[in-house]
Amino acid sequence: MPAKTDWARIRDDFPILQECAHGQPLIYFDNAATTQKPPAVLDALRRYYEHDNANVHRGLHELSTRATEAYEGARERVAEYVGAASASEIVFTRGTTESINLVAQSWGGGFLHRGDVILLTEMEHHSNLVPWQLIAARTGARLRFVPVNDDGTLALDQLDALLTGEVKLFAFTHVSNSLGTINPARELCARARAAGVLTLLDAAQSAGHMPLDVRQIGCDFLAFSGHKMCGPTGIGALYARSEILEQMPPWHGGGEMITSVTLEQSSYKKPPHRFEAGTPNIAGAIGLAAAIEYIEGIGREAIFQHDSQLTSYAMQCLADIPGMRLLGPAGERGAIVGFVRENAHPHDLTTFADQHGLALRGGHHCNQPLMRRFGLPGSTRASFYFYNTREEVERMADILRKAARFFA
Repeated sequence: MPAKTDWARIRDDFPILQECAHGQPLIYFDNAATTQKPPAVLDALRRYYEHDNANVHRGLHELSTRATEAYEGARERVAEYVGAASASEIVFTRGTTESINLVAQSWGGGFLHRGDVILLTEMEHHSNLVPWQLIAARTGARLRFVPVNDDGTLALDQLDALLTGEVKLFAFTHVSNSLGTINPARELCARARAAGVLTLLDAAQSAGHMPLDVRQIGCDFLAFSGHKMCGPTGIGALYARSEILEQMPPWHGGGEMITSVTLEQSSYKKPPHRFEAGTPNIAGAIGLAAAIEYIEGIGREAIFQHDSQLTSYAMQCLADIPGMRLLGPAGERGAIVGFVRENAHPHDLTTFADQHGLALRGGHHCNQPLMRRFGLPGSTRASFYFYNTREEVERMADILRKAARFFA
């Protein structure tokens, strides 16, 4: 039997959680926006800058060799983490947004034509909507959407009718950043594959919270961000199946991604370096690898169970508050609870919470079409991670009960 996880000891790895806000002990429930960083990640960044700082790939000296080994070692670690067949299927990017833009502009620009369809869902983050709007306008392709039911789940009974012959790509979120809905990624990818449609999975809200294997899921592309899983900001990754990546043209041009350049034309490296023009975020990649090591040391299944239990408890506590409306499915969900309350705009409620030391997020959460679907100007969101506690959830509930009286 595996040893019981010592969550209190793990919480001690995050001294920022001992901070105060407005004179009150901090409760950090904004993890869907960004997570906190343990010393293991900070130490990896400092170690690189103090001992190995040099540019990668192009140098013939010792520091460059060490930096290159650490950077490419990080690529190997990311490949293992997502279950890729090879490290060459991993492209380092600034995060989920840039990864999706890369696919839209490179794959989409090369393979989409007038009349083709890109299938999305009504719950997509703007990062998995706006890039497709841009490439659709450029190529003449069209967008189509899987509707969202009143309970926050996808209307999957309509999926087969939507997966017509014109559809070239189905791009969807794994976990909704507003509703907490966990979409059945493996099933959706299988149904798309049966229709001859490629798939892109936005794993921004799942990569740090649950077991994830691209070959088991069966997706063709997967995007995630390091800062949402204890890593640094400005680093993330795109996974793409090698046979697709090989066919994709460069997106950015410059140094490092070329094999030969004349004044008239250039030839390009094989993936993944074809897509990493210029000096990359070396320290970020090294920090991301350190974050992966840290998460794997805890165990993603243990993290998922912890987050699920905490989220369920939060929903129970909030449901008892007068005037509170919880959003999203009642069953299993990601570590996110979105809610609205009577007589309080989400910005006002979030500001009230902040004055009591509670860090929530209020607004449309880069989900404007989804908010319109539910007739809302926005929502307030509490999002959790493995260093959060039941006691913090209880304190949140107390603060929101005070808000109920304040906004009555």
